[in-house]
Amino acid sequence: MSAALKLDNLSKSFPVGKPLFGPPKFTVKAVRPVSLTVETGETLGIVGESGCGKSTLARMLVGLIPPTTGRIEIEGRAFDNADPAAFGRSIQYVFQDPISSLNPRKTIRQIMEVPLKRLHRMNKADRARRISEIFAAVNLRDDFLNRYPHEFSGGQAQRIGIARALAANARILILDEPVSALDVSVQAQVLNLLAKLKREFGLTYLFISHDLAVVEAVSDRIAVLYFGAVVEIGRAEAIFNRPRHPYTKLLADSAPVVGRPLTAPEGKETELPDPLNPPPGCAFAARCPRASELCRQSEPQLTVMGEYQLAACHHPLDS
Repeated sequence: MSAALKLDNLSKSFPVGKPLFGPPKFTVKAVRPVSLTVETGETLGIVGESGCGKSTLARMLVGLIPPTTGRIEIEGRAFDNADPAAFGRSIQYVFQDPISSLNPRKTIRQIMEVPLKRLHRMNKADRARRISEIFAAVNLRDDFLNRYPHEFSGGQAQRIGIARALAANARILILDEPVSALDVSVQAQVLNLLAKLKREFGLTYLFISHDLAVVEAVSDRIAVLYFGAVVEIGRAEAIFNRPRHPYTKLLADSAPVVGRPLTAPEGKETELPDPLNPPPGCAFAARCPRASELCRQSEPQLTVMGEYQLAACHHPLDS
């Protein structure tokens, strides 16, 4: 398979306490240098706690915020800020909250027409035909087009959001918590729809979620983020069945399971480190039961620790 998306040392820092003149007092590293390759037709799951940089990474990938350093390549072509329309035709975003992501003052037809007008310059007849085709693909009726977003349920609104992303004819979709705001029964419908669309349109997904069961079910590979950095990446079945990084194991053990009592995670600390005062060495050391003095002094790098599996840990778990 060829690479659909390639990230090379992509990072994002935000200034904090910037005075009127001069440099900012502090800089928060929301995403530390990340290098990833996503193959065509693959679903890469991205997991981690709130505040670990998942959504910031997603917004950089679709051009909503500029990266501080690094490079984004889509199908071998570097993203050029001078031509955002070309970028929009290649990669699109499906938002977490389906209702708030749709303009409440516009009908669904007007919302759907925007990418067709701006990105593809389609005439009215071609737009109507394309919208009808997309609505059929996401199991929505054409009479919905003259309604407003508030008239739809969460599941219907999310399918409209997916349809809007497909209207741009993009081959890569960034799915940022696409089912977290939906009822469990509706989640299954949307996930099945995404699987069907992936086969029909040859799509590539980056699936961001905190729900480990959902990510494991839909992903080919999974990248685990902690404190803005990738700490483990590998095949989905290996990541949670044979985790090498203690943080990955903590995530898996902390996920609620029917019939299993909830247990507190090991370690003294339960929160992410202070981003204004990041610790030296491994950011997870304060929460890790295997941490040593080496961990507190030296930051581990991603290292191959099994077939197609990498982890950034000085004292990895056994296979």
